[in-house]
Amino acid sequence: MADVRTRILITNDDGVAAPGIRWLAYAAHAAGHEVVVAAPQQEASGMSAALNAVTDQGRVVITRATLPGLPDVVSYGVAASPAYITVLAGLGVFGPAPRLVLSGINRGANAGHAILHSGTVGAALTAANQGVSALAVSLDVLTPAVASSATGGAAVADLDAADDEARNWSAAADLAVGLLPWLADAPAGTVLNLNVPDLPADRIAGLRPATLAPFGQVQMTLAETGEGYVRTTVEASEPHPPPGSDLAWLADGYAAVTAVRPPAPDPAVTLPPTL
Repeated sequence: MADVRTRILITNDDGVAAPGIRWLAYAAHAAGHEVVVAAPQQEASGMSAALNAVTDQGRVVITRATLPGLPDVVSYGVAASPAYITVLAGLGVFGPAPRLVLSGINRGANAGHAILHSGTVGAALTAANQGVSALAVSLDVLTPAVASSATGGAAVADLDAADDEARNWSAAADLAVGLLPWLADAPAGTVLNLNVPDLPADRIAGLRPATLAPFGQVQMTLAETGEGYVRTTVEASEPHPPPGSDLAWLADGYAAVTAVRPPAPDPAVTLPPTL
């Protein structure tokens, strides 16, 4: 197995002040890793792998941040998307380039083919494009018991009133850090996507390898259309994901991990010699 101490960049798309990134940094630091935190100054959810940044005279704005309980961990708030931050880390902006990237812990599952839109997963895939292995980790705060086709967008809206500090971040963080020795020894550019139920560690049924469900946990729908505008909302997806998929395991109380990869040519498609 790889050496215990590994230099790790920790980022997210919920912002540097989000509780998930703090718990993830704490667990990685407690395990003896060399941790640097660099995350968006503000929430940047749904960014996918976009390379967005706020600049001042062409300079990306970066400020030092302090994570409660982690005075020894160097942390930055960056006016940029998670993927952009990952690129900056690879260029040595936050010190020596990381050997691994941890992205999360996201507030809400990133599962199924909807991971295409996730800033959490986008940061991990961007790391892989640079030859760095990465782990995206998310906490399933929208469980099937709460979110059904009947509750729809109302169930999602209820998340805004929840006490995020009371969620089971530590269970997700410990599972993520437990995967790091394997990830460090995996081929360069390996990406894992980990989803964990919002349950205490002793109530999580286990960790299972999973396929991607053909849909996400929630889906966008049209709520209203009019002259010159539309209004959208989100509602829960169909309640019966395929067995063995990430959403199916989550519904049964398991954490689910899936190996994913950045876009690549599709050898199964034969193009005509001239177009």
